[in-house]
Amino acid sequence: MAGADTDFDAIVVGAGAVGLACGRALALRGLTVAVLEAEEAIGQGVSSRNSEVAHGGLYYPTGSLRARFCVAGRRMLYPFLDAHGVTYDKCGKLVVATEEAEVPRLEGILNQARINDVEGMRWLSAAEVHALEPDLRAVAALISPESGIFDSHGYMVALRGEIEGRDGAVVTGTPVLAATSLEGGGYAVRTGGRDPTTVTTRLLVTAPGLSAQDVAARIEGFPAALIPRAHYGKGSYFALNGRAPFKRLVYPPPIPGALGVHYRRDLGGQARFGPDLEYVEAPDYRVDPSRADGFYRYIRRFWPGLPDGALVPDYAGVRPKIHGPGEAQPDFRLDGQSAHGLPGLVALFGIESPGLTSSLAIGEAVAGLLDA
Repeated sequence: MAGADTDFDAIVVGAGAVGLACGRALALRGLTVAVLEAEEAIGQGVSSRNSEVAHGGLYYPTGSLRARFCVAGRRMLYPFLDAHGVTYDKCGKLVVATEEAEVPRLEGILNQARINDVEGMRWLSAAEVHALEPDLRAVAALISPESGIFDSHGYMVALRGEIEGRDGAVVTGTPVLAATSLEGGGYAVRTGGRDPTTVTTRLLVTAPGLSAQDVAARIEGFPAALIPRAHYGKGSYFALNGRAPFKRLVYPPPIPGALGVHYRRDLGGQARFGPDLEYVEAPDYRVDPSRADGFYRYIRRFWPGLPDGALVPDYAGVRPKIHGPGEAQPDFRLDGQSAHGLPGLVALFGIESPGLTSSLAIGEAVAGLLDA
């Protein structure tokens, strides 16, 4: 039951995977929760335009939120999917070196994975790689058996079901226009959409992905200097016209600021490659067919047998980056009262990959900040 002076105990802005996971974590604590989504359906932004990969947690810096949340979130994810009947395939991932010069990078990734407590990591020789995936070219590889793919939409539907099953609400078509402080604590949240209204809450979480900066700027008293500049990292995907060549995920070593163009076979058996990384001025979901040239060159490093004309433009996603080209990739930001000075508020910034895998752990961390 909500506090006597507010409509809800907690409002979460954004019904992507992370926002829904935050709503679930708060609902599990017995709070009344409303998740507000500007789009007409859940998960229409970052959460619906990605690779649907459950990441092992190999790459992320020691002690970072990315490392902690990815490993913890992935350990929570598979049991959650099992409990809700959501489809997944723990197919494993191969991180490949296609030439001897890349072998030291694999050694560094293996060392980081062990520091991050990623289970089951193993070094593979070229012969062992060939035995697993005969068409894959590699002089060495790492195998991450805990990595896989899953139905991200089914996952979000399950999260929504848990919120609504605990008397919470997930309200779509409801953009947040402003939030102002209430006397005695809490927030009045003004919404637009089909039924504009103002609702009150003790606690407020902002997790709207690409709109994180815009929403933070609409909160009365939020320090403008703490709102990071938004950068849009577009990633295009191409589908393969033909039989999927590999069972496992295949990743070359990461590129600066992203994991780079990788291979996956989705749950329906379709082979896809991507994403690449292109900084754009505003979200843009068109796939430029001319980018296929770079894909062919890159993919043929690990799959020389890729036929000419086999790649078809598929879809694009945009990542909510808080760093620009050439800048070091920062950690996730979960800004609570100690950061911005506003009680009962947690604002999330820069939740890109591995945000989907990390979402359950992020939800628990946000709830913990609000508990404190």
